[in-house]
Amino acid sequence: MKSFLPILVVALLLVIIALPIARPTVSASPKATPEMLKQLEGEFMKAAADKGSQGYMSYYADDSVEVPNGAPLIQGKAEIAKGMGFLDDKNNRLLWTPVGADISASGDLGYTYGTFEFHAKDKDGKPVVQYGKYTSIWKQQKDGSWKVVLDMGNASPEPK
Repeated sequence: MKSFLPILVVALLLVIIALPIARPTVSASPKATPEMLKQLEGEFMKAAADKGSQGYMSYYADDSVEVPNGAPLIQGKAEIAKGMGFLDDKNNRLLWTPVGADISASGDLGYTYGTFEFHAKDKDGKPVVQYGKYTSIWKQQKDGSWKVVLDMGNASPEPK
């Protein structure tokens, strides 16, 4: 029995040492960076400009939430889409500029924030511009893509 004990101790030590190495670690994807999210914002805006509401909504997750300025929460991509038809009018342009972004340590959640301008025409055909700020929360989906899961914005005065 004494000759078996050292072998058992060595085997146990090897298992203890090897277990941490064998476990997968949770780390940020090498592609998940704040700059990547800012780039996604640019692609998101281009999709809205080129394809209207369908392009815009293609960047939303099915379970997304909209937190509109001065209005109740809107839950779910389908419900949010009902209010985005204004993007299909070529007189309307929604432009935004990400100012900051960050990614969670796990690499599957991030946020962007910045400013926006909404260009439209009033009932007399005169150009009008509304200004504001926004924050978008992005989440990596099971297929590896990134989608907006929460979006909020509020009005701002015209920049000086």
